[in-house]
Amino acid sequence: MEAAERKGGTVGTAIRIIRHEGTHGLYAGFSAGFMRQLTYGSIRLASYEKLKEHLSSPTPTALTLSAAVSGFIGAIPGNASDIANIRMQNDASLPPAQRRNYRHILHAWSVMYKTEGPLFFTQGMLPNCIRCGLMTACQLASYDYFKNLFGRVSGLQAESSSVVHLGSSVMAAFVATSVCSPIDVVKTQLMGLASGKRSVVRVVGEMTRAEGVRWVFRGWVPSFVRLGPQTVATLVLLEQHKKVYRGLLGIQDI
Repeated sequence: MEAAERKGGTVGTAIRIIRHEGTHGLYAGFSAGFMRQLTYGSIRLASYEKLKEHLSSPTPTALTLSAAVSGFIGAIPGNASDIANIRMQNDASLPPAQRRNYRHILHAWSVMYKTEGPLFFTQGMLPNCIRCGLMTACQLASYDYFKNLFGRVSGLQAESSSVVHLGSSVMAAFVATSVCSPIDVVKTQLMGLASGKRSVVRVVGEMTRAEGVRWVFRGWVPSFVRLGPQTVATLVLLEQHKKVYRGLLGIQDI
């Protein structure tokens, strides 16, 4: 999406995909994205909640560090799915002779293992882990911060008010997109390659020489369009899950 967005904007890219591939083209990489959420998504959310339980004083700094560690750890098992997801989404932008034509996540892993070796899943892992650490810190820690802030300002119950949850999750999505969009650009450049020969420094240098600092803002709109609904849905549903889970176990919310 980030690569295609340069050539006509988010709406233009969506129209072009539908015209050439049909509506199913909008779901390229669905199996890879689903697998990524099963691994990275589940681990980071569960780890953050467990770390919060062990905080004697859940200050903003402590919450941010806990969320960053959770995201970094979750990105390690999710990296292989992330590589496949990026390649499957970018496949249509390549010339027919260069397309990988992965059918689904398992097929993608099989082909990458055969053609790139058993360490294919390490491509772009460090920037991806850093990005996921920042993303989780921005999403979860900022969500908790805004939830408490909105609760105090509005007088509503922060732990039970759907209005507070909705507003806090939207703000968390805005913060996360603004911080992580530049890292997504670099990650896409690295993971889209069939080899890991280019470093982060080299990729950043090439883009800066070619575009100046404009590359930092490339793809922000489609990133927010994707991340906004995902963040809202994830955090609002997580609140409901926590309410049921902790109610059954008799655990109070932090």
